Amino acid sequence: MTTQCSHSFLLLSILFFATTFSNLRSTTADDDAEFIRSSCNATLYPDICYTSLSRYANAVQQNPGQLARIAIAVSFSKVHRTASYLSNLTREADYSGSSRAALALHDCFSNLDDAVDEIRGSLKQMRQIGAAGTGAGAGADSFLFQMSNVQTWMSAALTDEETCTDGFQDVEDCPVKADVQNRVSKVKKLTSNALALVNGYAQKGMP
Repeated sequence: MTTQCSHSFLLLSILFFATTFSNLRSTTADDDAEFIRSSCNATLYPDICYTSLSRYANAVQQNPGQLARIAIAVSFSKVHRTASYLSNLTREADYSGSSRAALALHDCFSNLDDAVDEIRGSLKQMRQIGAAGTGAGAGADSFLFQMSNVQTWMSAALTDEETCTDGFQDVEDCPVKADVQNRVSKVKKLTSNALALVNGYAQKGMP
C-alpha cells in the first residue's frame, strides 16, 4: 500500500512539474511572439513582418539584434530567389514584341542582383556584430560604425528594388510586367521591414 501511494505521489509530482514546465514554456513562447509583434509595429508592413518572423520566435528570444539578423536573412532569401527567377525569365519570357519590357526586365534583374550582394553584406556584418557581442570586446564606436554599414547597405538594397519596379512604369501592361512587379513588391516589403528593425536595433545601442 505504501509503495502504491509512493508511486501515485511520484506520478502526481511528475504531472505537476510537467504541467508547470509546459505552462512556463507556453508563457515564454507567447512573450517571444509578442516581442516580435510589438517590434513589427514600428515597420511599414507590420502584418507581413509578424507573419514572416513569428516562426522564429524561439530563436529570437526577445533579442532585438537577433530579430534584425533574422529579418535580414528572410529578406536575403526572398530577394535571392526572386533574382534567380528573373535570371531565368530573361531567357524564357515572351515579351510580346515589346523591347521596353525586355529592357526593363534586364535592368530589374541587374538591380536585384546588386540588392542580393548588399543584403548579403548586411547579413555578414550583423553576424560579426553578434559574435562581438558575445565577448570579443567591441566598443560602442565599432558597433555604431558596423551598424551604419548595415543601414547603408539595406537602404541601398531597397533603392535597387524600387528602381527595378520603377523601370516598368513606361512599359505597357503585359503578363511579364505584372508578374515581376508582384514578385518584387513582396521583396521590397520584406527589405523595408528588415531595414526598420535594423534602425530600431541601432538606436538601442550595443548588444
